[in-house]
Amino acid sequence: MSADALASARTGDEEAFRQLTDPYRAELQLHCYRMLGSLADAEDMLQETLLAAWRHLAGFEGRASVRAWLYRIATNRCLNALRDKKRRIPPTPVPPFSPPEPTSHAEAVWLQPYPDDLLNAIPDAGPGPETRYQSQEAVRLAFVAALQLLPPRQTATLLLRDVLGFSAAEVAQMLATTETAVKGTLQRARATLDQRRGDEVALVVPDSVQERDLTRRFAEAFTTDDIAGIVAMLTDDTWLTMPPAPHQYRGADAIAGFLRASAAWRSGRRFRLLPVRANTQPAFGCYLPQAGESIAYPAGLIVLTLGADRIHAITRFLDDDLFARFGLAPAI
Repeated sequence: MSADALASARTGDEEAFRQLTDPYRAELQLHCYRMLGSLADAEDMLQETLLAAWRHLAGFEGRASVRAWLYRIATNRCLNALRDKKRRIPPTPVPPFSPPEPTSHAEAVWLQPYPDDLLNAIPDAGPGPETRYQSQEAVRLAFVAALQLLPPRQTATLLLRDVLGFSAAEVAQMLATTETAVKGTLQRARATLDQRRGDEVALVVPDSVQERDLTRRFAEAFTTDDIAGIVAMLTDDTWLTMPPAPHQYRGADAIAGFLRASAAWRSGRRFRLLPVRANTQPAFGCYLPQAGESIAYPAGLIVLTLGADRIHAITRFLDDDLFARFGLAPAI
């Protein structure tokens, strides 16, 4: 931190304030995303964090780093948002056809994918001595989804300690509590998260030959309604989920039943896919033409969770507002 920049920022110099805070913008937004599960909310919380920091800069005494101070503001803004009953939770979408009975119904959470382009703006400094999760693991879709089912203070504590590597003393200061309370909250969060995530599977290396091959095969089968071809790529317990819809399908038979119902409703219309990346995983913008038209319009964003030679999860986000955030065209 530059003492001159801090002194100038305190006098109202906006450029000096940006010099202090710009190095942390990308990682703060990712922290807010992990807390809230929503890209849209993370963008809002980042702006609230920077505005609060600007307004209260005179009260910053320098006993903690600027980075720790900003994380304290961001974390507490996110906790306030999670407590807010007016938080914008989208309504459950109604499918345009009668789907088969799902395997289960998920707990209601708001989850969105995170563009890899935003992740690329964050320097990878490597895991610190206090961290428990590798940076790539801590942004995968399954990890972020599991976080949304923890009580908010457990989520905050686990992220600050096990992902970001702040000490127990630093976290206690950020959350206005004691180190003893931090340790107890962290133990409960770890136990619950481990139970919810279950046995971890070995995922394919990003941008590897195996990932590119499996992603290509999926795209070819999905866009030609080759349901048998898709099923051949699934594990016995692959999940198909469609946030924010609560219904989930597990296993090849259940997923095939849903895909057949979708194909029947489309009456020969075929999906078109444009590749992107989300949460360090391969993804696609999905488009579908209207009957009798050649132009295809957004029909959800698909994120794949891949093992070495099989698909472990298919997550289709039924939120067409995501397309602009991933740089995808409004129609093709």
